[in-house]
Amino acid sequence: MVGRSLRADIYQNMTTIVVQERAVVVPGEVLAEGMDYLPGDNTYRDGERIRAKVLGLVSLAGRVLRIMPLAGPYVPKIEDRIIGKVTDITMTGWRVDTGTAYSAMLNVKDATTRFIKKEEDLSKIIAIGDYLIVKIINVTSQNLIDLTMREPGLRKITEGRVIKINAQKVPRVIGKKASMITLLKEKTGCEITIGQNGLIWLKGSPEGELLAENAIKLIEEKSHLEGLTERVEKFLSGHELPQREQTENVTEGA
Repeated sequence: MVGRSLRADIYQNMTTIVVQERAVVVPGEVLAEGMDYLPGDNTYRDGERIRAKVLGLVSLAGRVLRIMPLAGPYVPKIEDRIIGKVTDITMTGWRVDTGTAYSAMLNVKDATTRFIKKEEDLSKIIAIGDYLIVKIINVTSQNLIDLTMREPGLRKITEGRVIKINAQKVPRVIGKKASMITLLKEKTGCEITIGQNGLIWLKGSPEGELLAENAIKLIEEKSHLEGLTERVEKFLSGHELPQREQTENVTEGA
């Protein structure tokens, strides 16, 4: 309440949030006092206080306080869609670098629905160096990941470019209700697939791909600022592609 001290506000309402939404907080910083709010992702309760576990942005959803980290490694989770690079071929499938300390495996049975003979050269199907859009189907206690490509949208990447950002910035590139990724696609004419591990596939004209990459790097750099969507829209509007190129891209991807 305006004009009241923080202590009086706590006493009156038995709870208060002591930081603003989207504020940058550090580990251990108090986010709320009282029992009316609940600790969510990357927060914890300390008596009647909720504190931040990591450096990040404050987010409030109903009565739940969360922190969106500004830095840190990707932690693999079942059902995550990621982009990985093939690093080795074994008798039973392919080893995939996911950009983490976890070792990942794509078995033959999870790579394709067609029958593969035992003596078949697996490098003719997927070669070392190929990038794949895959889904995590298992993460073991020994930090091993099992992958699959047997679902719609999962495939080997054969064109376009793959870029990498900090995995913690992925939610900002997607945006609320996919608002940011929709804006990027519309303004650049690119097909864009975002891996939860921070690898992103762009497919469009050379100009469109470069514009999309620069816009995504801007999002990564300015992710902690308010009004990010407006900043990105202004950036993209200042680098408009010729209408002909955007139309051709949409037609090709249809």
